[in-house]
Amino acid sequence: MNRTLYQFPLSHYCEKARWLLDFKDLDYKVTNLFPGAHRVLTVWKANSTTVPTLNDGQEWIGDSTEMAFYLDAKYVLRPLLPSDPEQRRQAIILEEKADKAGIHVRRWAYSQLLATPQVTDLLFDDYPLIKPFKKPLAPFIRRGIAQMYQVNPEKGAQSFAKMMMMAEEFETVLLKNGGRYLVGHHLGLADIAVASLYAPLMTIPETPWASLHASTEAVQQLQHELSARPLGQWLLRLYREERHARGNWRGQ
Repeated sequence: MNRTLYQFPLSHYCEKARWLLDFKDLDYKVTNLFPGAHRVLTVWKANSTTVPTLNDGQEWIGDSTEMAFYLDAKYVLRPLLPSDPEQRRQAIILEEKADKAGIHVRRWAYSQLLATPQVTDLLFDDYPLIKPFKKPLAPFIRRGIAQMYQVNPEKGAQSFAKMMMMAEEFETVLLKNGGRYLVGHHLGLADIAVASLYAPLMTIPETPWASLHASTEAVQQLQHELSARPLGQWLLRLYREERHARGNWRGQ
C-alpha cells in the first residue's frame, strides 16, 4: 500500500476525507501531524496550509473537496457523484455549503470545549513524543487554536446561528428528497460532507468526538435538540448503518 492520509485526529474535515477513502474501499494508512508543524509537509508537498492531505503514490492532494473529485476520477467504482447532471450539480452545491458550515461547527465547538480536559487529551494523546509535555504546552496550543480559528464568545455565538441556519437548509433538502439521502437514492458526496462536518455536534460511538458529549451544558443541550430533529436522526442513522468506520482515525 502506498497511500497515506495526513491528518489531525480531531478534525471533522479529516473525518470527511477518511469517509471518502472508506467509501471507495481504498486501503490507506493514517499519519497524525501536529498542529503548526504540519505546514512543513503540507506546504512542501501539496501547496496547502491545512489538512487533510492525501499522498496517493505520486499524487499529493491538499483539500478534502479536491480529494473527492480526484478519487472519483481515478477510482471509478462506487462513484461519489451521480451521473445525472442536475443531481451532480445539486450534490456539488451541497458539498460546498457543508464545507462552509464546517467552519462554523468548528468555531462554535471550540468556543465551548477548547478549555476542557477532554479536548486537551484529544489534542495531545495521539502524539507520543509530545504527550509528556502536555501540561506546559496546552495553554500555548489553546491560544494558537483560538487565534487561528477566531474562537471567542462573540464569534462563537455568530457561528452557532449560522451553523443552525444551514442545518435547517440541509434538513429541508433531506426531507424533500424522501429523508434517506440528500441527493438521489444512494449515499454520495453530499451526504458524506454534511454528516462528517456536523458529526462533532453529536454523540457518535467510535468517532474522535465521542468523549465530548458531557463536556458542557450547552453541548449537551444542542445534542439533545439535534437528536430530536430529522437531520440529527439522519446523521446518527448514517453513521450507524453506512459509515463502516475502520477504527483508524487515531493513526497507525
